[in-house]
Amino acid sequence: MQTVTVRTTQNVVIQYPAASLGDRIFAYLIDMAIIIAYFILLVFAVGYSGNVSTALLISLFVIPGFLYHVLFEIFMDGQSPGKKQMGIKVVRLDGTPPTIGNYIIRWLLRIIEVDVMSGAIAMLTIAINGKGQRLGDIAAGTAVVKLVKQREVTAREVFTLADETYVPVFHQVTHLKDKDIELIQQALELNRTTGNDRPVMAVTEKIKSLLGIQTDMPPVKFLYTIVKDYGHITSR
Repeated sequence: MQTVTVRTTQNVVIQYPAASLGDRIFAYLIDMAIIIAYFILLVFAVGYSGNVSTALLISLFVIPGFLYHVLFEIFMDGQSPGKKQMGIKVVRLDGTPPTIGNYIIRWLLRIIEVDVMSGAIAMLTIAINGKGQRLGDIAAGTAVVKLVKQREVTAREVFTLADETYVPVFHQVTHLKDKDIELIQQALELNRTTGNDRPVMAVTEKIKSLLGIQTDMPPVKFLYTIVKDYGHITSR
């Protein structure tokens, strides 16, 4: 399976499955069906309403279809209805949320790749690139990835809750916040389910630097201990 590597602002590397060419084609067909349905309903509406100005007719027929993809991606967080149905999404490779500018760049090149060239350039680029990217994505620094449904991880699944006799190892954990612990848990869960140890290594260095800790403890054991210490101290 082809993957897309995204480095988050916390310097954690996350790998997403790249959206397949089939996913993107089906998403496109769903979006086209919605646009066609809109045009059909519009024709009936105009027919019933009777007297409609030419300027309004042009606006109703041209603008929604022309701006469909860019507007939906901007207001639906990187998804059109077709993309949402297929479980795919536009993301930035640097881990930050795509900007309006990113969506506009993708859309402008989409006019050439998909509309003018009937999708030939887009399909060829996606097939060769291997990262869920067409030319618009490459120019915008984005990719289209397959969203994997995440199961909520409970504290008990990530670490064993300490009993009353437990003695914390790293008292510096009091300087951490809940969001720091959530990041640690995500890295541990990713390591547990996929074997990807890069997030664990990155988070370990971040926590050691933040708390001023020097230890030879293996990264996974270190993070489990941090979470265990935090849970024990903050629950008292």
